[in-house]
Amino acid sequence: MVLGLRLRDLREGAGCTFAEAAAALSVNTTTVRRMEKAEVGLKPPYVEKLLKTYGIPEPEITGFLELVDEANRPGWWHGFRDVLPPWFSLYVSLEGEAGLIRSYEPHCVHGLLQTEDYARALLRTGFPTASDEELGRRVALRMERQELLRRTDAPKLWVLLEEQVLRRHVGDARVMRGQIDRLVECGSMPNVTVQIIPYTSGAHPAMFGPFQLFRFDIPELPDIVYTESISGAVYHDERKDTTVYLEALDRVGAQAAPAQHTEAILGEIRKEF
Repeated sequence: MVLGLRLRDLREGAGCTFAEAAAALSVNTTTVRRMEKAEVGLKPPYVEKLLKTYGIPEPEITGFLELVDEANRPGWWHGFRDVLPPWFSLYVSLEGEAGLIRSYEPHCVHGLLQTEDYARALLRTGFPTASDEELGRRVALRMERQELLRRTDAPKLWVLLEEQVLRRHVGDARVMRGQIDRLVECGSMPNVTVQIIPYTSGAHPAMFGPFQLFRFDIPELPDIVYTESISGAVYHDERKDTTVYLEALDRVGAQAAPAQHTEAILGEIRKEF
């Protein structure tokens, strides 16, 4: 997806239309549009031809093609294809490549911070007819995703949690106590920031549902925002859209309790379970 966006930017920067790009490849304009939207795989010969058409110098073409080869290799999550919807596999890919992940969570604990018991109880609710084997696979996928927080090049994760997330019972009291302990543990990690949004903080601009913002270490790559519904997801990459979400995160972060108070807040809520 990111490489497709980069191809779009290079085409527009070269003043090249879809028709001109398509003519260079001897394909129709739909093919070029689908390449830029990551709806089809990127074929190195096609990419090389496009880059030459856009006037990109040879060293940059070589580097871009190396990234294409890397993007075309199956990720570790392909082993979970049986329980991973196509629209969410892109999320896992972006999650693993981001340098910064910012999240607003009004309903449940962020997937990267969930305990196994909490994840199992949550997924059982979301997939009530799943077999024990399928449920186990879904839990295993979620636990595997969490390994990225322990990498030497781990991303920075900044999560804003509504107070109601911590008071909503997912599983029994034991599960909730374990989950709160896990949040305290994660909050002590140097690359993880957790802020609680108290009820008393009032209304704020993010009160429309959960979303994630991915930022990458390569400056040329745009921020990408992920929003989810019951049946699918939308990925926003236009600057005018992502800026709205970024501003909302900043404003909500200012309304939330400071991160240094998170452990004390969690401790008080834990006493209720």
